[in-house]
Amino acid sequence: PYRHTYSSAAWGWQRMRAYYDLHIHSCLSPCGDKDMTPYNIAGMAKLCGLDIIALTDHNSCKNCPVFLRAVQQYGLCGVAGMELCTSEEIHVVCLFPTLAQAMRFDSYVYDHMMDIQNREDIYGAQMIMDEQDQPAGREKKLLLTATDISISGLRTLVDTFGGVCFPAHIDRDSYSVLAALGEIPPEEAYTCAEITEKGDIGALQAQHPGLKDMILLKNSDAHYLENIAAKRAWLELPEHSPAALISALKNGLIHWGR
Repeated sequence: PYRHTYSSAAWGWQRMRAYYDLHIHSCLSPCGDKDMTPYNIAGMAKLCGLDIIALTDHNSCKNCPVFLRAVQQYGLCGVAGMELCTSEEIHVVCLFPTLAQAMRFDSYVYDHMMDIQNREDIYGAQMIMDEQDQPAGREKKLLLTATDISISGLRTLVDTFGGVCFPAHIDRDSYSVLAALGEIPPEEAYTCAEITEKGDIGALQAQHPGLKDMILLKNSDAHYLENIAAKRAWLELPEHSPAALISALKNGLIHWGR
């Protein structure tokens, strides 16, 4: 149980613990199970006792509109997001306070993707869902490919869309910033990073001292309903809202535990 100890009282907050999972894939991601529909995700998150969840498909936000309506019906706070694959093949989770901002970022990323068509027989379907949680269309571009967006300047880019971003699963040996670059670029000044449940935080902090000053998020990276996080990792927020979450992650001065 790692915890940060900044005083929320200093920021005029009333303490409100939010149990979260900020890295979940829907059936839009080609590696996502067909049962990972927006309403199924919301229902499972409710059963898991979570307060805030984010939908972060590979290089796309196109299932976020239905997802945000689904979480509302289950009384959860939903955050529109994306797991971006940079030109260095580094996965970075990007979150946005509003759907409009997320969809503007979606359009930007779409124009920076390689024009490679998805092969459903190889990669699986990339399903866009409707209000009834039924298939409404398919994304034709393969979403698993790297974009031409570099990790250099990415934090600033996401900030121009009103969002926040953090390197995903940094302890993995593929598609992570440490695997690709050997370090988190200090000039990017990330306030948080994602470490998997099996990651050795002590060893990572010893090797990368900058992690000691960062929020170390634990998300599921779920591609199947049964992998959505249990009620364990938490952030202390002034309220359960996307804006409060993103503001807290940007300034980094919050209580957290995992």
